[in-house]
Amino acid sequence: MLYLLASCIALLLGPLFYRFFSSGTGLQKGLDGFIFVSLGGLVLIHILPELLEHGGFLAIVFVVIGIWGPTLSERLFHRYSEVTHNLTLILGIGGLLLHTITDGGAMILAQQDGNSPLLALGIILHRLPVGVAIWWLLKPQVGSRWAMVVLAGMMLLTGVGYFAGEQLLSHLSLENTVYLQAFVTGSILHVVLHQPHGQPNTDTQGKFEYQAGIGSLLGIGLLFLLLMMDSGGHDHHHSHSHSTEHLLDWMLTIAPILLLSYAVASLRFHFGLSPQNESLGQRWLQRLLGPEAIIITGLLLGPIFALFQAVAVLLIGALLTMSKVEPTDPHDSVPNSAIRFGFAHLVDRSAPWIVLSLILANLIGHPAVPLSSPIVQVAVLLLVFLPMRFCNLGAAVLSLSLAYSGWTTTAVMLPLIAAPIINFAQLKLMDWPQRAILLLLLLALLAVIEWIHPQWQALGHLPNLLNTVSLWVVAILFAASLLRLGPRKFMSRLMLHKAKPHAHEHSHDHSHHH
Repeated sequence: MLYLLASCIALLLGPLFYRFFSSGTGLQKGLDGFIFVSLGGLVLIHILPELLEHGGFLAIVFVVIGIWGPTLSERLFHRYSEVTHNLTLILGIGGLLLHTITDGGAMILAQQDGNSPLLALGIILHRLPVGVAIWWLLKPQVGSRWAMVVLAGMMLLTGVGYFAGEQLLSHLSLENTVYLQAFVTGSILHVVLHQPHGQPNTDTQGKFEYQAGIGSLLGIGLLFLLLMMDSGGHDHHHSHSHSTEHLLDWMLTIAPILLLSYAVASLRFHFGLSPQNESLGQRWLQRLLGPEAIIITGLLLGPIFALFQAVAVLLIGALLTMSKVEPTDPHDSVPNSAIRFGFAHLVDRSAPWIVLSLILANLIGHPAVPLSSPIVQVAVLLLVFLPMRFCNLGAAVLSLSLAYSGWTTTAVMLPLIAAPIINFAQLKLMDWPQRAILLLLLLALLAVIEWIHPQWQALGHLPNLLNTVSLWVVAILFAASLLRLGPRKFMSRLMLHKAKPHAHEHSHDHSHHH
């Protein structure tokens, strides 16, 4: 009963948080950063692996429909974009209401002998960002009365889940509602990404991104706490805690090599290999290879993979240079200092991709996703690459994570040679013959890799202490990037096609004026 009371109090803290944080633009940006990271991270790291476990790959399809469906319908039926957005908001809130019933049931499990109280504490803690998010989403749109009604409904349904017994919970179990919950999860992500405030965005100069960054760091802290509790308290979710441990292992393995890559980037900048170099061939070399990305490949996948990557990238770079194709998304401005270039500028550009690559590998490398066929694996990766423009470091991290997840050699090699170029924005800068030649070259390279079938093997293992210290340093560098840019601008690097402001979006400022 104490757990039930505590979870309801955690929800009621939402309006208090909102009242305090919405009193000034800086504090409001901090609240936005907190919700953007904590709720978005909760969905990506905690909820999606569970949906995958129960619904398989089809669950991801429903999540994608939930995210992109409203955006597509808003573009097709622009006149009704407000209606579409409100419907998405209702779906998202409905999903959170449904989820509260299962939360109530999970608290009964936590009270049983042999189950860790950390499970109940995790549920209570994750109610805090949910309560804040409900108020943040609803109060500007429909007023505090309706927002309070929804919070009261959530508390009531938690009680229903707590007292209902196992019969109702079995009907609302994840197995029975997995695709509905997957679609609603996508709707929640859509609403969080589109920042549906009732007030216009007054921070047009980006003066308050520092506060947004602090809010997002607090959100990351809460997420980390929840994940630690999750791995300690979820004895009945073995595969989920297993995937969390995988994520931590990958981060520890990658961290020292990533720092070495940033140092190599600083050195090559010092010796004149700059992204604003006049030579098109050199600009393509930097876009495709760095050459800092080959450090990750060589040390963690082995010299044979590094050799394949170097040869493939030189061939693709030569083709694009001879065709006079310019790289998309050029560096607008570059710092003068080599250290600032490697450990600030390049971190700003690569950190979102590295985070995304780890989350992606955690999802598509999940045991519940049966992607054993090399053709299916390559097709899935190409679908992931097309709407984005991966940086070479992010692609190397994705390849490494896929190798650790047991994917085929061809699929592991694909991000290393194709991720930075196979995207809509880059392909738009090419004519049809150039696209056809590039595609044929990629197919030929993949066929050679499949025929030779090299095996990956790390060159060695570093001491745990060095890995841990390196992870802390990388975390500080990424945190500094978050503080510089704010969470929305930090993540906006992932999508080259920024969504045009809708009626509910109030002109986000995604411009890159350095």
